[in-house]
Amino acid sequence: MDKNIHNIVVLGGGESGTGAAILAKDKGYSVLLSDCGQLAPKYRDMLIENSISFEHGMPHTEKDVLAADLIIKSPGIPLTAPIILKAKEKGIPIISEIEFAGRFTDAKMVCITGSNGKTTTTTLLHHILRHAGMDASMAGNVGDSLALQVSRDPHEIYVVELSSFQLDNMYDFRADVAILLNITPDHLDRYEHRMDLYADSKLRITRNQTADDCFIYWQEDPVSMETIARTGIGAERLPFGVEQTEQSAAWLEGDRMHIRTPQADWSMPRADISIKGLHNLYNSMAAAIAATRLGVKPEFIREALSNFKAVEHRLEHVADIDGVQYINDSKATNVASTFYALESMTRPTVLILGGTDKGNDYTDILDFMKQKVHTVVAMGLDNKKIVSFCKEHGFPVHDTHTLEDALAACRAAARPGDTVLLSPCCASFDLFKSYIDRGNRFKAAVKSFIH
Repeated sequence: MDKNIHNIVVLGGGESGTGAAILAKDKGYSVLLSDCGQLAPKYRDMLIENSISFEHGMPHTEKDVLAADLIIKSPGIPLTAPIILKAKEKGIPIISEIEFAGRFTDAKMVCITGSNGKTTTTTLLHHILRHAGMDASMAGNVGDSLALQVSRDPHEIYVVELSSFQLDNMYDFRADVAILLNITPDHLDRYEHRMDLYADSKLRITRNQTADDCFIYWQEDPVSMETIARTGIGAERLPFGVEQTEQSAAWLEGDRMHIRTPQADWSMPRADISIKGLHNLYNSMAAAIAATRLGVKPEFIREALSNFKAVEHRLEHVADIDGVQYINDSKATNVASTFYALESMTRPTVLILGGTDKGNDYTDILDFMKQKVHTVVAMGLDNKKIVSFCKEHGFPVHDTHTLEDALAACRAAARPGDTVLLSPCCASFDLFKSYIDRGNRFKAAVKSFIH
């Protein structure tokens, strides 16, 4: 760290910000945490226990923030926020919690980004490494913050899920293994509604990589490939996809997933992979390549892939009631996630869509809807766009504004042998606190039907 840095201000007091504040305090810096919203009791108590100054539930105290030598910014705060623009004008460095934590550890960093599949791939790879006896922990958007772990619970390997927002303020951080799963439209309001800027943000995961590192990516994703072509990447490239090419590190060979890296050449039946669907095949390929590259023996990877349990709120089986299967896919907050969910459906489907629309183009899922969906239930405060789309394409649609009404419509429409799929395509904030709250309330309501 720069010897001229003494005063650090952390903006945002969630998991990321609180962890960064504790690490900064432990390293001897003067720290202030500032959050315009109310801090959750858990994080407020952590700050008090560690004697860290903080303010919350009020506008940032500008004179204190702008007196900082370094600002650590929560990923949820846009780069266009007034306090951020003023800090930039003063020349105050602004970094992410991940960037800050990386300056105090020599641990191996395995970093995962993409518009879809990040959490599943992160937890799957962590599961594989732990199954093989490695000292690995999850960080980023899952688990405890990287900064908190570096300070209080260090590990040899971190498997780090990274959003584009986190990558935006990373400069010197280096991923030993970088994984890019895909790039589909999401969060474009933060990137001037320009897909190229969003894609470039994702490719920051390769920043500072050297020939000793590796970059794992989906070779059949056109946006990823176009962005890679214009990005200087110094790492070993290990692409994956259904079709084999000369460069492929993973591909589908008949009914077997095949993995080939300089460390090992092996395969396993696709049917033995516990998480199903084409999207989860890609996630499994990426995790298997990374684990193989890290020296995990194929037999450990096969075992871990076969006994891994799906991530909560991602194609999570809730219950079978009166012959109808209920699936919680609340984490599907964009069209691409719902596309993959529908791809994996094997039964006639009642689809719950709706929430806070992020500029969705529902035609991207139209083909799968025609093949698999017989009824749509719109659940949100404003369902005009979904209702109009469904009527235009001839889908029966129920316009509902509460979870209870949505499930009542599902129960009326579903027949024995059907699936009711909550895969909303939208953010949750119109009716729920988060996608987790939406998923948990959906599960509780469904289970209340069980006699």
